[in-house]
Amino acid sequence: MEMTGSQIFWKCLEREGVKHIFGLPGGTIIDLYDELTRSPQIKHFLVRHEQAAVHAADGYARVTGKAGAALVTSGPGATNTVSGIANAYMDSIPIVVFTGQVPTPQIGKMAFQEVDIVDITRPVTKQSYQVRDINDLAWILAEAFYVAQHERPGPVLVDLPKDVVHNKTTPKFVEITRLKDCSLHCRANPSQVQEALALILESKRPIIYIGGGVILSDASDELLKFAEALQIPVTSTLMGLGGFPGDHPLSLGMLGMHGAYYSNMTLDNADVIIAIGARFDDRVTGKLDEFAPQAKIIHIDIDPKDISKNVVAEVPIVADCQEALIQLNELIKKEEPRDWASIRKPWFDKIAEWEKQQPLAYDTKADVIKPQYVVEKLYELTKGEAYIATEVGQHQMWAVQFYKFKKPRTLITSGGLGCMGYGLPAALGVQAAKPEALVIDIAGDGSIQMNFHTLATVVENNLPIKVAILNNGYLGMVRQWQELFYEKRYSGTYFEGNPDFVKLAEAYGVMGLRAEKPEEVETVIQQALDAPGPVVMDFRIDPEEDVFPMVAAGKSIAEMILPGH
Repeated sequence: MEMTGSQIFWKCLEREGVKHIFGLPGGTIIDLYDELTRSPQIKHFLVRHEQAAVHAADGYARVTGKAGAALVTSGPGATNTVSGIANAYMDSIPIVVFTGQVPTPQIGKMAFQEVDIVDITRPVTKQSYQVRDINDLAWILAEAFYVAQHERPGPVLVDLPKDVVHNKTTPKFVEITRLKDCSLHCRANPSQVQEALALILESKRPIIYIGGGVILSDASDELLKFAEALQIPVTSTLMGLGGFPGDHPLSLGMLGMHGAYYSNMTLDNADVIIAIGARFDDRVTGKLDEFAPQAKIIHIDIDPKDISKNVVAEVPIVADCQEALIQLNELIKKEEPRDWASIRKPWFDKIAEWEKQQPLAYDTKADVIKPQYVVEKLYELTKGEAYIATEVGQHQMWAVQFYKFKKPRTLITSGGLGCMGYGLPAALGVQAAKPEALVIDIAGDGSIQMNFHTLATVVENNLPIKVAILNNGYLGMVRQWQELFYEKRYSGTYFEGNPDFVKLAEAYGVMGLRAEKPEEVETVIQQALDAPGPVVMDFRIDPEEDVFPMVAAGKSIAEMILPGH
């Protein structure tokens, strides 16, 4: 039966199990939007900016493990997606972004709203396609979803010329089976696993260092078994938080540039580091020449390009994290039982000493709202059961320092790219995927303004997202650097013209609440949690509160700037 390209498009998405798509229409994709009215299986969320569509698809993918989908028009619609695509690429998030394009005869002739989005996005996608022939549409769409979700996940772009989605053909729908499903079946070399275990069993001061790969591979259960079996402390990158229960006695929380003092000191003094699904990025290693000088490295990652790229691994293991941990756990069962808690006691005593010396803390007697207190209250009142999205900045670090993430896929944040404006549209994607869940966006007053218009989409779809703005009147993280390293010359970081966020929320038809004193914080949060719809909370926090610990550029992770510096 003949079908238009638009009919083929939506039929392919239905075959891929797509239930939600985030987008903004335009002239080159008007046929697709017309056909969408006849595809009731897929719910469309109308955003107000294309970057928000991609971030929403990204948030959707992070909590479901399935590829998110975004649909935008050509020209500026396509170029507006680039930050969102780069963000997904840096964090290995599976999304498929569909862009409109001018008709194929006009490509390369500088037609109205024509850009070469395929070449623009090629460095930040796993694959970018342009469909020149309607007969290629079905297999390209099938392959796009496959590529996005398999091996190391990531974004894929499909560029759709207007005539391709308008023309007709008799399609041939396909299943992509020609590629090995490495993300589920990539087992480690048995001899390397044996070598890794032998090194771990001999170690006196081991530490497990996890990244986002643990979450992407659904390896959390196997990781918990592994850590408990050998009584090894676990620290995490920003992207790995939730991959190991944050309230577990073996958890050291986050390490790195703004990691806990005791996490960084534990890593710096370890004799064996078991890195799982992490890439030793600069935020974790600090000065590479001085990184973990006493440690031998075991590195497990599905991407061979990441192993020994920054830090040389004595035992490299190219494998899916879950598969490698299954193999390790099988070998541990064959070992003679040992009292690992007693064996590790000197190591844990030392870690406890570091924690006592410099716990994550703040001034609890202050007469102004401390941002850490807001996050602690959010954790207490939600019992740690919320999905937390964040924007990017100081508030992001306070959120991950003081909210304990107990389950995987409950922290939704921009890691590698550090993309301001991410949190609210990402929360939209999370709430679309999890309509019954409690979803909170912890934001700063700078970052939230980049995509605050997403509140219109939230209202249109009656999504009960709660937004907690830690409002200090500054571009906070940059201000902190200016304070510490530029003699408090606050250049371009003070927001003199900030809006009244309560009135702004009300203008969108959303409940707005404000807390200006510490004693008002709990009441505001509880009132927001009790409200059935979306709420914006404006917390007027200490304007010059800093994020500590902090590792300055070019310093070792053991050289931290601490409170009271």
